Amino acid sequence: MNYSRHQYSSPFNMAVFAAGLGFFVDAFDLLLFNVIRIPSLKSLGFSGDDLTFAGESLLAIQMAGMMVGGVLSGVLADRKGRATVLFGSILLYSIANLANAAVTDFTSYAILRFFAGVGLAGELGAGIVLVGEKMTSEKRGLGTILVATLGGLGAICAGLAGDLLHWRTAYIVAGAAGLLLLFLRMKNLETAMFKKSIQNEGIQHGNFFMLFKPTERFQRFLKSVLIGVPIWYCVGMLISFMPDLASQTGNTPANLGTCFILFQVGIASGDLSSGLFSQFFKNRMKVMTFYMLIAFITCLIWFLNFQLWNLAISLVLLSFLMGFGCGYLSVFVTTTAETFGTNLRVTATSSVTNFMRGSVSILIPLQILLRNCFDLSLMYTLSIIGVLVWLLAFYSVLKSKETFGRDLDFYEE
Repeated sequence: MNYSRHQYSSPFNMAVFAAGLGFFVDAFDLLLFNVIRIPSLKSLGFSGDDLTFAGESLLAIQMAGMMVGGVLSGVLADRKGRATVLFGSILLYSIANLANAAVTDFTSYAILRFFAGVGLAGELGAGIVLVGEKMTSEKRGLGTILVATLGGLGAICAGLAGDLLHWRTAYIVAGAAGLLLLFLRMKNLETAMFKKSIQNEGIQHGNFFMLFKPTERFQRFLKSVLIGVPIWYCVGMLISFMPDLASQTGNTPANLGTCFILFQVGIASGDLSSGLFSQFFKNRMKVMTFYMLIAFITCLIWFLNFQLWNLAISLVLLSFLMGFGCGYLSVFVTTTAETFGTNLRVTATSSVTNFMRGSVSILIPLQILLRNCFDLSLMYTLSIIGVLVWLLAFYSVLKSKETFGRDLDFYEE
């Protein structure tokens, strides 16, 4: 059967609309916590070192939920369908957000952030694969550009909401936005490629453990994760802990909400431009490498600012440039979806994107361990971790195969 007639050539279609709005709400929620972390914990009675530790713990718990949810949602999407998981994940994190608005203690806050993380995990992977399988191989990059750009806009709105709204109200807005998206009731979004694959009883669908064997497939999976980790190192550590870093180094802190907004404006701009460049040059790896270099150089200047210049205005500008460099996200998730076969595509893509985001739950304890064991300052622990994640990322992208224009109608044996 010829399935090409089911594929879109224009990025302005219902699949892109559904995935893009889902990622908008996803990014809104995910970045909102980073903006309202301090005021919400202060209102629960935390201060000083306890405030910093509680914030680090909540972030790690949320990211751990995303790692668990990444696996579960991927397996379900490859077995039950992409659209089912897309909307199920939106429902879960919307309910968790609404409940977050009513928390009065740390334990309930932590439990709800874990479940929010599980829900957030399912959206991006399922959405990107849905778009990739719904569009032609030559044009799918345009669809994922719009999805990633809408996600960037959602994060920008999170920064604005965090600055303008009380933290409880902000959580209500996040939950309501997700439920509103579900009321659109977009139907018949399942891809013909998935329907075709599910009829093939001779292949395994959504087997997470297939990612670890044979060695070649595991290497594809690991390299994909490592390429994405620097994005969340930048936003989840450098931007998030900027006030703590400024306080410990005696620097003038910039407004955290402003830096988050400009980082996301940068990442939205980077997503759009990197995606267009990859379409124009018909190459994903070289474009990702170029944008990674921009982000890496900006990170170096970021640390120099704290050490030498003490300029809050520099942090604002650097937040934008760092986000722009991290705007290889749209090309990164497209490449990940193109790397794996239909029967394992969402399992791999969802696991990669959420292990990448959930890496913060490993990097933060590593940063605390370095700080406590070697009596290092926050500045030095963040620098050491940065060198590690960037070296692994550059090695991985240089060793990965080009995927532009690849036919996605293939299976993992």
